[in-house]
Amino acid sequence: MSEIFFFILGIINSIILITIFLIRKSNLDRLQRYGKFYFLLVFPAATNIFLVFHENGDTRYVIFLALFLTFLLIEWLYDYKFKIGFRENWLKNWKWTLPYLGLYYAVNYGFVVMPWKTDITWGIIMMCLFVIQIITNIRSHPRIKS
Repeated sequence: MSEIFFFILGIINSIILITIFLIRKSNLDRLQRYGKFYFLLVFPAATNIFLVFHENGDTRYVIFLALFLTFLLIEWLYDYKFKIGFRENWLKNWKWTLPYLGLYYAVNYGFVVMPWKTDITWGIIMMCLFVIQIITNIRSHPRIKS
C-alpha cells in the first residue's frame, strides 16, 4: 500500500511542479497566489511515512519522504518566510541555490527510482514526468545576463 501511495504522491508532485513551471513562465502573480497549495503535499508525505512504518516497509521510502519534506520546508522558507530571490541570479545566490537544487534532484531521484524498483512501468512513467519537469523548469527560467 505504501508503495502505491508513494507512486501517486510522486505523480502528483511532478504534475504540480510541471504546472508551476508552466505558470511561472507566463504569470508570476498567479503563481505567487496559488503556489502555496503545493505545500499541502506535506500531509500525504507524512501519512506515507506512517504507512511505511505501519507496514514494516522499506525504510528507503522514509528517507526519500523525509528529503521531500525537507525540500518543502526549504521551499517555504526561501519563498514565503525569508523571501530569498535565489532563482533570479544563481551565480550571485549560489549558497542558497546549491542546497535547494541538491534536495530537488534527490527528491526527484527518489520519486523515479523507488517506483522503478516496484514496477518498471511505474519507473518509466516517473522518468518521463521528470524529463518533462526538467524541460519546463529550464524553459521557465529567465536568461541570466552577464
